[in-house]
Amino acid sequence: MERKAIVLNSKDNVATALADLKAGDTVALEVDKKPVSVKLVNPIQFGHKFSLVNIKSGSTILKYGEVIGEATKDIKAGEHVHVHNVASTRGRGDVVKAAAK
Repeated sequence: MERKAIVLNSKDNVATALADLKAGDTVALEVDKKPVSVKLVNPIQFGHKFSLVNIKSGSTILKYGEVIGEATKDIKAGEHVHVHNVASTRGRGDVVKAAAK
């Protein structure tokens, strides 16, 4: 079976598309050696992320087992995860300063 997406770390709540995927596709993945199936809400372009689970607004987005951003609105499982619903927290001095207070 051709792999359509990859989860880079078992802590991740997003997967990365390995090909262009269509809305309505069901993507079979393996997370921590367990099968996971996600039905896509949106079309997902190669290299883009989609959510593995429902993510609440304000919650962290995890990729590589690390926080890469924060959801700016609720994100459904299978939904495209990109700049329209995520604020990056990587390399932001304002976030580092706020955490130090």
